Amino acid sequence: MTRGRFAPSPTGRLHFGSLVAALGSWLFARHADGRWIVRMEDLDREREVQGAAERILATLDAFGLVSDEDIVYQSRRSDRYAAALARLERDGHAYRCWCSRTDLEPRGGIHPSECVAQPGERAPAWRLRVRDHVLAFDDAIQGPQQQDLAREVGDFVIWRADGACAYQLAVVVDDAAQEIDQVVRGADLLDSTPRQILLQRLLGLPQPAYAHLPLALGTDGRKLSKHAASLPVDARDPLPALRAALHFLGQRAPTERNVHMLLSRASRELATASIPRAAAVPVAFAAARNATS
Repeated sequence: MTRGRFAPSPTGRLHFGSLVAALGSWLFARHADGRWIVRMEDLDREREVQGAAERILATLDAFGLVSDEDIVYQSRRSDRYAAALARLERDGHAYRCWCSRTDLEPRGGIHPSECVAQPGERAPAWRLRVRDHVLAFDDAIQGPQQQDLAREVGDFVIWRADGACAYQLAVVVDDAAQEIDQVVRGADLLDSTPRQILLQRLLGLPQPAYAHLPLALGTDGRKLSKHAASLPVDARDPLPALRAALHFLGQRAPTERNVHMLLSRASRELATASIPRAAAVPVAFAAARNATS
């Protein structure tokens, strides 16, 4: 059975761009008669907004997008991440690093195969030793992808200097633990996928199928989550936003006036070939396109 997921960060309310990601992942899972799971990515305590996780879950519930299993919080799973880091260190894939962004500026931000800074008073991060890895994968929406990790990324952080597990390692450990075999998310994470595939291979974990949805952009061309005027979706009246999200994804929005009936029909009629094959789409353009189609 297909297992998909939506993994928001509790840094604010659910806005339209996040709704698109949640709805898209839900549609893919339901279209395959699978399960859909919500995971709260709350490792970045500095950016977390108090009460945001609860508000996100309540909004998802109002939109008919309810997790089929208990909510998993990354902040409660540090032991799993530490075990993965220990394995990578044991196998020679991870090392301590004191390099700062200033240290890497002369190298264009790309980290070489060893730490170039001297150990100091500050705590080190842990990096993954990339070596010469060119990774390719087929994305169900964006098509064939390839990245030369050594040239384009370099050795990347998997455990931060502040003592928290970095996103790339945490998401790989959690996807495997939750048996996620279908990752549907925004295209802003497309270039992170090769790093995660590398970690999956080094840890002996299965590789999910990937599908990256176009990002919703504001009128100024910025991602909605970064947009100063980005407003949360209205949980009191979910149908207009649901229909707008379906249109954004190139889908026909059913006329049902009940949230659950609308979602059920939309999942049955999901046309993946109609999802825009683009990294980002302005919301205004998507609305105009569907108004004239």
